[in-house]
Formats: sequence, structure tokens, C-alpha cells
Amino acid sequence: MPDRFEGKVVVITGAAGGIGRATAVRFASEGASILAVDLPNSDLDETVAAVQRAAGRIVTHPADVTIASEVAGYVQAALEHFGQIDIFFNNAGIEGWVGLLLGYPEDEYDRVFAVNVKGVFLGLQAVGRVMRDSGGGAIINTASVAGLQATAAAAAYGASKSAVVGLTKSAAIAFVDDNIRVNAICPGPIETRMMRAMERGVNPDDPEAVHRNLAASTPMKRYGEPEEIAAMVAFLASDDASYITGGIYPVDGGTRAS
Repeated sequence: MPDRFEGKVVVITGAAGGIGRATAVRFASEGASILAVDLPNSDLDETVAAVQRAAGRIVTHPADVTIASEVAGYVQAALEHFGQIDIFFNNAGIEGWVGLLLGYPEDEYDRVFAVNVKGVFLGLQAVGRVMRDSGGGAIINTASVAGLQATAAAAAYGASKSAVVGLTKSAAIAFVDDNIRVNAICPGPIETRMMRAMERGVNPDDPEAVHRNLAASTPMKRYGEPEEIAAMVAFLASDDASYITGGIYPVDGGTRAS
């Protein structure tokens, strides 16, 4: 469906990461213009190159999603470059410290919640206002299967993603009369830098063993690919999902079914 998002503008936070980059490419390949947001000094150049290979239009904007003025900045950048925001992939997130609850550092807990929860909240507010005033849109938040089950080795990460689930449901109801749909994806283990970091945190001496064990415990016996997450995001943003809001969607190789 190469023209499914023709004329649409998509804002993606966390666009330098594996899922953000794959989603930018997916939307661009279907005709959308992309505003790619990530921290200053992040590797947005690789995202730009990937989108350009897909013959897409992309503009980058550095921003810290935990700072309201910088969130307002990326929203304004989208409006200045493209004049509208139709789709928002509210994706920025960090794994934080990996370890058991009793040893979890307070400052790391605060940092995880600042990015994973406050960043999502600020994005919902800023983009929601623009979509309300323009007649609607679609928002997809990135939660995680870690927010749907116990995560002993990453308590703050799991708790933050549970909060994203709650924010998604609340925003879906708050925005329903504004023609703004809000849904969340919950990836399982995906082949990304974040999962490599988590594997090293669990077992610094043999992270590959963690990878093998996690893959083996998944019903489909493998990690997912970022492109498989991007496909779900694109569906939820499309007109095919016009009657879907407030949904929480695991993309996890069957993990939540087992």
C-alpha cells in the first residue's frame, strides 16, 4: 500500500532507535512525511539515510522529551515544516538500570519515569492540542509486555510501561470526542540496542545466554524484528483501524498467550 499515508505527517520520538527508525521507514514507504525526534547527538543521520532510501521526506529535530519546552519545540517544528500533524508515534523510552528491586538506585528510577512516563504525557498533551484543533488524528504510544507482567530485573522499566498503558486508556477516552484515536503497542523482546543492553545488565558475563533463553521462552522461539513492530504501528495509524481506540496490543510472538 505505497500511498496509504500520502499527504500525512508523522511525528516519531525515539526515532534514532531500532523501532523508531523502522517505523519511520515504514511510514515513509507509504507516502508520509516524517518529523524524526531524538536526543541531541543521537544517531538520527542513520534514520534519515534509511528514510531517504525509501524515497521518503524526513526532517529531524533534537529534543529531550522530558522537558515541556522541548516537546513544544518538536511540535512547532512539525507545523513549521509540514503544516500539520496527523499521526504521532509517542515512542521515546529507555531501559534504565537493570537489577533487582532492593538495589535499584533512586535516581535511575526517577530518570526512567521521566522519559518513559512524563515524556509520553507531555507528548500526549502537546500533540493532542494540535490534533484537536485540526480535526483529529492517531496516536500510538510504546508500552511493553514488561508493563503487563512481572519484571523482576527491571522494576522501574516495567512500572513505567504499566503507566503508559494507563495513560493510553485515559487519553483515548479524553480525546474520543476530538476524533483522536489513542492506542498502545506492547513489544516483546525485539532485536534492538535496548535489548542488548538489558541482556548485558542481566548477565554481563554471558549476555548471549540471556538472548537464547528469552528467545526459547517465547512461543515463536525468536525475538521480533523492528519492522514487525512498525507494521503494527502503521496499521493502528491507518483508516483500517478507524474503530480502534484505547487498545493495548502485545506484539510479542505469543508471550502473553502462554
